[in-house]
Amino acid sequence: MKVLLQEDVEHLGSVGDEVDVKDGYARNFLIPRGKALHATPKNVKAYTHQKMVVMKRLKKMQAGAQEVADKIATLTCTIKKKVGGQGKLFGSVTNQELGDFLRSQGVDVDRRRIQLGEPIKKLGDFDIPIKLHPEVIAKLKLVVESEDPAPEEAPVAEAETATEDASTAEETPEEKAEEK
Repeated sequence: MKVLLQEDVEHLGSVGDEVDVKDGYARNFLIPRGKALHATPKNVKAYTHQKMVVMKRLKKMQAGAQEVADKIATLTCTIKKKVGGQGKLFGSVTNQELGDFLRSQGVDVDRRRIQLGEPIKKLGDFDIPIKLHPEVIAKLKLVVESEDPAPEEAPVAEAETATEDASTAEETPEEKAEEK
């Protein structure tokens, strides 16, 4: 008897295969348990139609994932963290932070799809893989910078506060005239 398998059956075949089995095996085991159907022309046609519908849906999902991957490829995520000695971060960059960044840019990705091989605990540039579909993996550019101000910025800030203090300490000639 020819049957059309609806599930993978060990030592027999995989889903969608049309196999020839003994009548008793088909009637007593495969068909009652929903593992196979009679391979009538009607059932074969219905199965091929169903298979085509599923394939179209999978292609649509893949195309949508590819669009999201293209959008992610244009983004650059910059995260500022506190840095200790030797350029090591206090803590690490997490999936949650990357997911929040993507959401702020209008890309809704589940944080579990962001694949950090190991925690990011140092400064630098990284390419983070995001598995959107089994066949589509996007790359997000990540830049981890120090939260501390650069050495050039610190003296400028001190100089500005010093001039403000000096201007408030000096009295204008009008103020001096009012005191007399």
